[in-house]
Amino acid sequence: MNEHDLSHFFFAGGGTGGHIYPNLAVADAIRRLRQDASITFFCSRREVDARVLTPSGYEFLPLPAVGLSLSPRKFAQFFGHFFSSYEFAKQILQPVRDRAAVIGTGGFVTGPVVMAARKLKIPVFLINVDCTPGKANRFLGRFAERVFVQFEQSAEYFKKDRVVVAGCPLRGDFGQAGTREALVEKLRSEGLELDEHRKLLLVTGASSGARNINDAMIRLLTDLKPLSGDWQVVHLTGQADFARVQEAVGQESAWYRLIDYWDDMAALLGTADVVIGRAGAVSIAEFAAAGVPTVCLPYPYHKDRHQYENARALTEAGAAILVEDNIQDPAQTAIDLRTALTELMANDSRRKTMRQAAKRTGSTDAAQRIAKSILNL
Repeated sequence: MNEHDLSHFFFAGGGTGGHIYPNLAVADAIRRLRQDASITFFCSRREVDARVLTPSGYEFLPLPAVGLSLSPRKFAQFFGHFFSSYEFAKQILQPVRDRAAVIGTGGFVTGPVVMAARKLKIPVFLINVDCTPGKANRFLGRFAERVFVQFEQSAEYFKKDRVVVAGCPLRGDFGQAGTREALVEKLRSEGLELDEHRKLLLVTGASSGARNINDAMIRLLTDLKPLSGDWQVVHLTGQADFARVQEAVGQESAWYRLIDYWDDMAALLGTADVVIGRAGAVSIAEFAAAGVPTVCLPYPYHKDRHQYENARALTEAGAAILVEDNIQDPAQTAIDLRTALTELMANDSRRKTMRQAAKRTGSTDAAQRIAKSILNL
């Protein structure tokens, strides 16, 4: 099939923002290039999926798919939900099979949709933004016409002739010129009041939050308060942990603002002077594109430690500091984070150097490049 005949684009991915945001960015780019394109998302039934996708205006279809577990009961459940999701996806794809394409980001939602597309001979495109691909992406890559990766190192996991090093597709206005004053005003219009005269420390655990980062910030509250004359904090806790963190932080709202989730990360990161966050592939790409000095606490529970590989792109460029999330000693995590922040927040020169390094590392045109490749433009 000629890509110019494509009119229906089905995006598959969910369970975390990192599996949805790249798809959203490419969907927006396709819609800009082809205004009459029909766009549908297959996602998970987790609450974060609906929260991220609802403002987009695109149709989204939650699947019963769940992650793979070696527990006998959950193992059987995985296959039952996989088959149900496969049959549902095939039913949706069948009527437009001659004009459709499937674009996936990996994970338990993408698998059944890709297999349904393969059965119907619908072209599949895969977006892999982590430096080290997960098992699902390594398997699904064999069925893809093209695999778009963020890092050159990822190419070794896929067939070389199918790999395109494109960067990470980013949603929103990353890379668009705008003064800090304009971004502060934009955030105000969206409901977030900031003091434009104070520097901003942004704390984020990505779309679902990060409990360990939240705990470290609670421990550091007393240390940070003396800086409140010059600094303000916006802390994205994640919805599940918001009430607990709010109770611990108490009435510090004048300089320490708690939010469970924020959609316009381009404006928020563009306003930040320092960001603390995980090292998910999308987060790393957003930090770089915004040109913000970063303190990375990679997620410590993955066996392959792929967030550490993601963070390396920023740390080796001089744009980030890595702090170990010490799961055996949370107090040590807070101490190490305090050390990094104390030096960075007091050192204007270093922040400037790190900001310049981040901007050299960042890329903002990946979504456009991927959309054009899918459309063969």
